[in-house]
Amino acid sequence: MAGRNLPGLARSLPKGLRRDQRGAAAVEFAMTAPILFLMIAGTLDMAQGYYVNTVLQGAVNAAARKSSLQSGQTSSSTLDSLVSDMIKNVMPKATVTFVRKNYAEFTSVGMPEDFTDTNKNGKYDSNECFVDMNGNSVWDADMGKTGLGGANDVVVYTVTVNYNRLFGLGSYLGLPLSQTVHATTILKNQPFATQSTRTGTSVCP
Repeated sequence: MAGRNLPGLARSLPKGLRRDQRGAAAVEFAMTAPILFLMIAGTLDMAQGYYVNTVLQGAVNAAARKSSLQSGQTSSSTLDSLVSDMIKNVMPKATVTFVRKNYAEFTSVGMPEDFTDTNKNGKYDSNECFVDMNGNSVWDADMGKTGLGGANDVVVYTVTVNYNRLFGLGSYLGLPLSQTVHATTILKNQPFATQSTRTGTSVCP
């Protein structure tokens, strides 16, 4: 009942008061500002992620070119520091980790170690024999050896960067406060010596 009297109440106000719109913009801004700020923060978070990823990829490519040289075989820590410094210039508090795996040839990258599929189920079981190619005495879904490898070896160099988002407003959308990006490059070491022959060892648990 009270709601039906509102139009009549509005008509009973002085004409000057009815036409006064001062403060309307402030009310409209207060209603739209949270959405606007959220959109701006989200855009800046995305731009930050794109920029970090671009810097990371450039740093990894630069380090990879140097690590393929013969001198790179003894300076992996220096190359890692190069990448880390480039990332820290952009995100000082970021955590940077490095992984290198080497293979005899490109066709071996990411491939599992051979095993005897005794029960014919298409996957490795703990009681089956396998060929240990990386010397760790356990079956691996990736036969790569850790490290830079030697002459003519193929190296997969992966860098992972974890950093906090610029604003962290993504938490309101269910997103984590931190962001993780990866960059990987594959290269072949220069033939500065004769490539070592790789032979596997048969292991039967």
